[in-house]
Amino acid sequence: MDKNNEVVSFNANKKWLAIPKETRNELERNVWCSSCSDVVQIQNYQIKETDFGIVLQGTCKQCSKPVARAVEMN
Repeated sequence: MDKNNEVVSFNANKKWLAIPKETRNELERNVWCSSCSDVVQIQNYQIKETDFGIVLQGTCKQCSKPVARAVEMN
């Protein structure tokens, strides 16, 4: 995780780090940006816990608009 990224909850971070590094990298690079109408990389993201898993909330690497990526967990 980049030092520009902020963790909102310890438990959410624990779940994020339980995902293999290669998979985390793929998830970071597979985020839909409605402004770019394309798949982009998320940057400067926060990790938040939800009832279904975690959500990465950050900005698009291309246009800097807000983007999010949900990650469902068992």
